[in-house]
Amino acid sequence: MTKIKFCGLTRPCDIQAANEIKPDYIGFVFAPNSKRRVGYKQAVDLKNLLSKDIKAVGVFLNEDISQVISLLNLGIIDAAQLHGDESPEYITRIQKETGKPVIKAFQIHSEADVAAAEETIADYIILDAGTGEGKTFDWNLIDNFKKPYFLAGGLNAENVTAAMHKLHPYALDVSTGIEKDGFKDKEKMAEFAAAVRKEEAE
Repeated sequence: MTKIKFCGLTRPCDIQAANEIKPDYIGFVFAPNSKRRVGYKQAVDLKNLLSKDIKAVGVFLNEDISQVISLLNLGIIDAAQLHGDESPEYITRIQKETGKPVIKAFQIHSEADVAAAEETIADYIILDAGTGEGKTFDWNLIDNFKKPYFLAGGLNAENVTAAMHKLHPYALDVSTGIEKDGFKDKEKMAEFAAAVRKEEAE
């Protein structure tokens, strides 16, 4: 079954919607310049509302490693998603000190980007178009990608079926595609999940 991740949740009503729709993962963005950024206290409050069946992922950009490790070991997040220049040593230290999975994000613009993604020692990979602008990248570049990955970038209820048909990703990661007027929209969240699950059932 293809996994679903709703990223960039910021409000209690977002969590309530997720609890009803039941994605496999949700994301809390800690990256400093993101419009979806949440503070650590805010993340604690939101995680306390989240169903135990849904894993919370912390999204970071060149964050102080001790902060990432602390959030994982305190159970505020269940996995770390890294979007910066984090080194293999940085990834290995998180894995060793927390026992929790690390997801490394790669922006895909060329075959060289694909090759770099395939070499990472992270537990999971996200293949993305950019940094939350809601745009897709050239999916032909990853036709033969060898590792399981989260597909991100420009996904929505209208194009997710085509993505699944073409690529068969491990998971689908959506943020902008489930928003209305800059905030998560329960109806769009439900439509996205329904599209994925309908494709799975056929």
